Amino acid sequence: MSGKRQKIQYSLALEPPDRGEAPASGYQGAEPFVAKPGSKSPASAEQTMEEVCERENLETAWKNVRRNKGGPGVDGMTIDDAKDYLREHWPSIRSQLLEGTYQPQPVKRVEIPKPEGGIRKLGVPCVVDRLIQQALLQVLQADWDPTFSEHSYGFRPGRSAHQAVAQAQSYIAEGYSIVVDIDLEKFFDRVNQDRLMAGVAERVSDKRVLKLIRAFLKAGVIENGLVYPVDKGTPQGGPLSPLLSNLVLDELDKELTRRGHRFCRYADDCNIYVRSRRAGERVMASVARFLTTKLRLTVNETKSAVARPEERKFLGFSIANDGSERRIAPQALMKFKTEIRDLTRRTLSLSLLQLIEKLAPYLTGWRGYFGFCQTPRVLTNLEAWIRRRLRSYLWRQWQNGYKRFKELRQRGVPKFHAAVAAGSPTGYWRMSGHPAVQQALRNHTFDSLGLPRLYVSAQA
Repeated sequence: MSGKRQKIQYSLALEPPDRGEAPASGYQGAEPFVAKPGSKSPASAEQTMEEVCERENLETAWKNVRRNKGGPGVDGMTIDDAKDYLREHWPSIRSQLLEGTYQPQPVKRVEIPKPEGGIRKLGVPCVVDRLIQQALLQVLQADWDPTFSEHSYGFRPGRSAHQAVAQAQSYIAEGYSIVVDIDLEKFFDRVNQDRLMAGVAERVSDKRVLKLIRAFLKAGVIENGLVYPVDKGTPQGGPLSPLLSNLVLDELDKELTRRGHRFCRYADDCNIYVRSRRAGERVMASVARFLTTKLRLTVNETKSAVARPEERKFLGFSIANDGSERRIAPQALMKFKTEIRDLTRRTLSLSLLQLIEKLAPYLTGWRGYFGFCQTPRVLTNLEAWIRRRLRSYLWRQWQNGYKRFKELRQRGVPKFHAAVAAGSPTGYWRMSGHPAVQQALRNHTFDSLGLPRLYVSAQA
């Protein structure tokens, strides 16, 4: 750790004064942490905890925790509750951190469904523990990240899943057209904590930090009102977990680099690219052996494979066998359609405008990620499908022939065509493709109501 910045002591502020008033008692912002002059701490690698507790670092951590939101932990404390709590209790918490006596609370077990089926178990820390983990993350990541592999893309500043996919595509275009797709079984739940702490100790000499990280790993899980001890794994859900996972798998990155492999890793999702299936089988066997014996991790043999790129998905995308095209993986398309069907189910009692307002955030976020594909026709087809879902939804809401006739006429459909459509006994989905319904609800109607487009051309 640098230890070169001036170290300062902290207390907690009261509510900020009105904008027009002079700051009271040294108030320096709306966040709970303010600085008071204090003595400098010695510049030493063993002063990492002082760096964690610096005001600037804490305020940044608080902003990140608040922006990420998240539910309360086992103590039931919300983000808003935590701000007042910290004003009162931070001096005591800080003292415990600096003395190496702080004890985190157990995490709350939360289960969420995986896109491909099954359950992912998250451990949600309480807000105060999330703040401390975030503050610790910011200090450790600044030192550790530059030492990580250039082939590692997950949970790192300035790196993204899109970069990983683009790099994989470039390998394939160079002729490395066989992918060794390695799936680690329950990686976060099976990390060997002793090996992990040994890796942390190689990088951190402040024993208080080592003790605190170990305490977070050992805090336990509350499930059905009971606290269960934890002796392996790094629970998903806390800010520190991704950094620790990258530290564990940095050993894999360095081994693959030493062997001269072309690979991309995003968290525990690792793809290696080779020229032939025979080479792929050989690499799969040797890397699986390294993961099992050296890192004490388990390879999921049913989900791992040596295959052509089109047959596999990587971070939601599939890549043409010659590397010419990035496509949205079929599983990702199925998940998208399932979500849209749920958001636009015809039994909802929302107006079309309300429904579009509900849809817009999901569509915008999905487009931000999957708009990286190179198949615009897929995106425009999805747009057309969504509009048809909305026409079907509205057709059901109009309910009877008289109302449907009236609505069609108000939208400029000729009288005869409106009468034929309104009197049709055809089902909702088929009627959503009827020329009269499409004429009444043209594409620009949905644009004017704020329905996001999924395909945005580079010229737009």
